[in-house]
Amino acid sequence: MDEPTTDPRPLPCPLPARTSYTAQDALVVETGAGNAEAARLTEALQALLVAKGLLAPGEVEQEIAKLDAPGLHLGARLVVRAWTDPDFKARLLADGKSAAAELGLKVGEAQIVVVENTAQAHNLIVCTLCSCYPRSILGQPPSWYISKTYRARAVREPRAVLREFGLDIPLHVRVRVHDSNADMRYLVLPMPPPGLRDRDEADLPGLVTRDVLIGTAVVQA
Repeated sequence: MDEPTTDPRPLPCPLPARTSYTAQDALVVETGAGNAEAARLTEALQALLVAKGLLAPGEVEQEIAKLDAPGLHLGARLVVRAWTDPDFKARLLADGKSAAAELGLKVGEAQIVVVENTAQAHNLIVCTLCSCYPRSILGQPPSWYISKTYRARAVREPRAVLREFGLDIPLHVRVRVHDSNADMRYLVLPMPPPGLRDRDEADLPGLVTRDVLIGTAVVQA
C-alpha cells in the first residue's frame, strides 16, 4: 500500500483514528542496556528450569542455535547476487522463493515477495496482524518489528517512523508499505551503493544490514 493521503484506502486491520502520538507510542529501541537486562533475566529463568529438572543443561542453547542458523548473511547473498547479476535480479523480483532456491537457500515461508527500492520509490515492510517475517532468510525479527506501536504506525505515518530510524525520505520519493502475512513475506531489495562496478564483491555483503532489508535504513556508501 502507498503511504496515506488525505483519502487513505482501507487498512487490513482497524487502527486508532488519530494523528498525534505520545511518548508511550515511541518505537521500541534496541539498546545495549536493554539487551543486557533481558539476557540476565533469561539466564536466571533458564537456571531455575534446569534446577527443577524441566530443562536439560544446554538444551536452550541448542534450540537457540537452530533458530539463529538462518540469518542476515543469507539475505545479503540474495542482494549481492541481484546487484551483480541482472538476470538473477529479474528472477528474484518475479519469484523470490525460486530465486533463493537457486542459491541453495531453503525458504520455509509460503512465498517471498521481493520489492525493489529505486530513486522514485522506497519500500517499508511491516506485519500489522502479528509478526510475520522472513525468518528462514533473516533469522529472528528485532523487538521493535513485533511491537504494536511499529505495526500500527508504519501504515499510518511511515515517513515519521522512518525519521525515528534516522532515515528522511525526500518528498518526491514515494513510500510504499507492504503488509506481510502467513502466505507471503516481503523483503526489500535495496539500491546498490555508488560505484558498484569498482567495488570488491567480497565487501558487498557487509553493506547489507537487517534494517536495510526491512526498509528502515538504506545502504551506506
